[in-house]
Amino acid sequence: MQTAHQKAWKGAGMEGPVARWYTRTRSKDMEDFRREARKMAVRLAAGSAVLEVAPGPGFFSVELAKLGNLKITALDASRTFVEIARENARRAGVAVDFQHGNASAMPFADNSFDFIYCSAAFKNFSEPVKALDEMHRVLRPGSEAVIADLRKDATMEDIKQYVKESGRNWIDAWLTRWTFRHMLLKRAYTEDTLMEMAKQSRFGGCQIGIHTVGLEVRLKKPAQEENLTAD
Repeated sequence: MQTAHQKAWKGAGMEGPVARWYTRTRSKDMEDFRREARKMAVRLAAGSAVLEVAPGPGFFSVELAKLGNLKITALDASRTFVEIARENARRAGVAVDFQHGNASAMPFADNSFDFIYCSAAFKNFSEPVKALDEMHRVLRPGSEAVIADLRKDATMEDIKQYVKESGRNWIDAWLTRWTFRHMLLKRAYTEDTLMEMAKQSRFGGCQIGIHTVGLEVRLKKPAQEENLTAD
């Protein structure tokens, strides 16, 4: 039996030619990845342990690794993406630990990370609340997770403008618009649904910012958990 937000679609990772096509089309968004990496880097102290959940080709993690002394790990359900991301990191000359695994059952110890980032993937998770609980588990007390994703009420005009500004060729632009219209918008969440899932999770709530075609969800693990055993 499915829980309230569990999806019948199992959220299998992209593999083979589909993953390679996705890598090519997202490479057109490199300035977006660089901008987002700079935005997140200012929140992080030197030596911070960072986890990216569902990094795909690894563009964000690679750009973040270029910006400072950070210990970056990334976990993806696609073996093809893990291979691609490792090669991208090698070519960039940066150290990122790309691993294969499930966001709903992460292979990491409790309280392992100072920051978690997940972009353009949360809507695809088959067990989203469980994935949130896993993020909470592996975060250190006082730390934050950020989820950036498409918002369900984004208009096709917004999406057409986004694709136009990305500089894709006409074939990739058409495929990207088709994917948004027929796949991604159907899987995307509203602000209210994301709020509800955050409340159901161990985070107990979140803050949400709205952007042109997307949402940024910020989830905080309380710092007082550090002192639960203190006298």
